[in-house]
Amino acid sequence: MSKPHAELTATFAPSPESATVTHHGPAAAGHGFDEEWRQLLRRRLILVHLLALLFVAALQALSWAAPANGPLYRPDQGKPWLLVPAFAECLVGAAVLWRRPGLSLPALRLWELIHFTTVALFYGWLRYGMLAHNAWLAPDPDLTVGFYGLASAYFFTTLILAYGALVPNTFRRSLVGVAAIAVVPFVSVVAAASAKPELRDKHVVPLLVQTAAHLAFPAAIAVFAAARAAALQRRAFEAERRAEQIGQYALKRKLGEGGMGEVWLAEHGLLKRPCAIKFVRPDLAAHPTTAARFAREVQAVTGLTHVNTVRVHDYGRAEDGSFYYVMEYLDGPTLEELVQDDGPLPPGRVVYLLRQVCGALVEAHAAGLVHRDLKPGNVIVATLGGQRDVAKLLDFGLVQDLSVDADSRLTRAGTVLGTPAYMSPEQAAGESALDARGDVYGLGAVAFFALTGRPPFQGKSLGQLLAAHRSEPPPPLTDLRPDAPPDLAAVVARCLAKDPGDRFQSAADLDRALGQCGCAADWSAERAAEWWQHRIGDEKLSGPNSLMASPT
Repeated sequence: MSKPHAELTATFAPSPESATVTHHGPAAAGHGFDEEWRQLLRRRLILVHLLALLFVAALQALSWAAPANGPLYRPDQGKPWLLVPAFAECLVGAAVLWRRPGLSLPALRLWELIHFTTVALFYGWLRYGMLAHNAWLAPDPDLTVGFYGLASAYFFTTLILAYGALVPNTFRRSLVGVAAIAVVPFVSVVAAASAKPELRDKHVVPLLVQTAAHLAFPAAIAVFAAARAAALQRRAFEAERRAEQIGQYALKRKLGEGGMGEVWLAEHGLLKRPCAIKFVRPDLAAHPTTAARFAREVQAVTGLTHVNTVRVHDYGRAEDGSFYYVMEYLDGPTLEELVQDDGPLPPGRVVYLLRQVCGALVEAHAAGLVHRDLKPGNVIVATLGGQRDVAKLLDFGLVQDLSVDADSRLTRAGTVLGTPAYMSPEQAAGESALDARGDVYGLGAVAFFALTGRPPFQGKSLGQLLAAHRSEPPPPLTDLRPDAPPDLAAVVARCLAKDPGDRFQSAADLDRALGQCGCAADWSAERAAEWWQHRIGDEKLSGPNSLMASPT
């Protein structure tokens, strides 16, 4: 039934004074994997630089061993200085990579580009010289052209295989890199043919066909090997993380990941209680001022105790700079998953769930906190204490603390905050001073989705969607859901008013209005238990929810 989402929206994190892990624990948002990837790339680049250095040195030794008057056998064509650029790049690159272990991933990728570009062009120049110059010094040029074409093609075969097998890359990067290297020998043939008319007249097509035949298979192997190695590397990293200990919590398995971080299933070492740990990227709180804002907000959220708010038990900072916080682990799908799986919900059930969310918001607003990211993916329809349809509001990652000054709010730490499909007009306009009425609008949009299976506005670009929230009236609920009770439709329409003054002024006001709807008595805990019993029989839910929010 439930399934882990792929993205995170949490952005708050603890202060540097928080607890640390007992060893070099995992970093958030793939940061640990990125570090392992960076170290592997550096080691592999040193290796390929040294291998290329040996090859260039061997070519120079071959040139020196050849007769001085026999350029046919000299790769440098009697000009030793032509080997210097490739030799220098290999030597300098290996030295820099060895002496500077802290080079960033972008810097390493730059060295990767420089090295393989230099070597590919060097091989291209060798191939050009063999075909346009050396071959025609032989007694039988036609035979020598074919031999040199085959021999120089093997240069690129080894380079392509080295790139695919030794350099850690994604499938896409490997494909682009291999394709770029493979183009060079074809260009060399065309350039040699332009310089040597005899080559153009008799050998161009055979050489091109020969090159394609010799490079196709190594290129396919290289791309496949790179993609497979990357997948295995990530699996190995995740397997290692599963055995790690974060403070008192043992990581079990990853539930999901996204651009902002990862969520892992964990277990408290002493209580043996399952929990969910969300890791947040270190760069989101690298600056001390930002870290202080994160700390204030996570501490404020930990003070929320309402039964319909997901509880945050703990938070801390890992030794590698990543931040994490520990939440209760819940059984059940999100409201978004429930509607996607079973269609729009009965009006009474929507009221039953929304009133619980209102209760969570009443406490948060009273504490000076505005959620700012209400959406179906942030409401879990949980099983708790044997009771079904317990709505749990989660992911206060974009929470705004109204008790502090504007310059200290998290609004200034990011750029795009919230989920556009459920964003209030004032939030869509980029206003920073948001209040509880913005959450009332978001909850109205969630109700619209639960009743119709779609948000109020859809099928628009991001800019059009934000503009629609600011100026376009939402479609009447009864047009999409004819059986929706008029009183409930009126409540949802008031929540979605453009002017905050025309909405319910608090979550408590909205809760009272929902309670006065005629359909409010159509759903209860007993009715929920019957529905779930009919839905899944005696089987348990297909899987516990991951406490992950949908993409913002």
